[in-house]
Amino acid sequence: MPKLDGTQKEAKVLSLQNELTKLIADVRTETDDKKKRKMIAQIGNYNRQIDKIKSGRILSRETKRDLVAYSFIAPNFIGFCVFTLIPIVFAFALAFLRWDGSNPIEWAGFSNFARLGNDTFFNAALKNTIIYCIGTVPLTMVASLALAIVLNQKVIGRGVFRTLSFFPYVASLVAITAVWKMLFHPSKGPINNILFNVFNVAQENLPQWFSGGLVLFSMILFSVWKYMGYYMVIYLAGLQGISAELYEAASLDGAGTWNKFRYVTWPQLSSTTFFVVVMLTINCFKVYDIAIMLAGGGSGELTTSATVLVYYIYQKAFIDWDLGYSSAVAMVLFLLVLVVTIIQFRGQAKRERA
Repeated sequence: MPKLDGTQKEAKVLSLQNELTKLIADVRTETDDKKKRKMIAQIGNYNRQIDKIKSGRILSRETKRDLVAYSFIAPNFIGFCVFTLIPIVFAFALAFLRWDGSNPIEWAGFSNFARLGNDTFFNAALKNTIIYCIGTVPLTMVASLALAIVLNQKVIGRGVFRTLSFFPYVASLVAITAVWKMLFHPSKGPINNILFNVFNVAQENLPQWFSGGLVLFSMILFSVWKYMGYYMVIYLAGLQGISAELYEAASLDGAGTWNKFRYVTWPQLSSTTFFVVVMLTINCFKVYDIAIMLAGGGSGELTTSATVLVYYIYQKAFIDWDLGYSSAVAMVLFLLVLVVTIIQFRGQAKRERA
């Protein structure tokens, strides 16, 4: 902005004050709330311009406050851009390229995506991930809600049981998967020993929990056990936020335990349930460590019965060094999570409007 002399300053200030006066008069007569908010914002802008011209400052107080705020945000934002935003953008671009990390990058167009349909391992990983999500999300939600309802009652040792329920979530994944593998060991585990000695299941018919068709069932069971304590805490917070007066009113109307849950508890927990379902779904689509620890064996490699999308992305990127193709698989995972999340948000919006 060029420097103004005294006469120009007075003329500019007078012009702005006239516009400000007219705008204030328009605000008083305006009936549209949206237009009124815009006009009020414009009044603030005019006041700042007048203050800036009168004081002769290059930067207004608001601008200085904004710069101070941005200076606090800048370190974290720069780190986010360097380590998160730029890699994400590069991954999007890499899905349309061919690169092995050492040779020059080549344009691939949609050929990486065209390969997906004929890729047996990708199809297996996609199917396993979807089955894992469909099995884990509702079971974890039901188990955590049931646990929260029980531990929200006045029972002896409630604090101890809450701690024990939450413990699997904070415990080391390596340690608890080692325990599970010992419990479900095909020949030495107590679970199969009970099946063999108590239920007379033949040795050759004992289940192989971490291979073949049962591996996904074992992963789902393990995930429900590990994560239900965390979501139990979230449901407990929701339950404690429900007014006791609602239950008293339901009791006066003759409602039993089931009707209280159906007409009071469940509707009041709709927002909590929505959060739980969204977070569970996203976490299930990102599953990797549980699959590796339970079904990876000594080599850490997954078969088609246990492979999941995140593991397949890692395998193609850092074992086969097919970075373009792995980015294409990552884009499929991103779109899958995005579509499911949008559907969940729209469903929740419809329920709230109903």
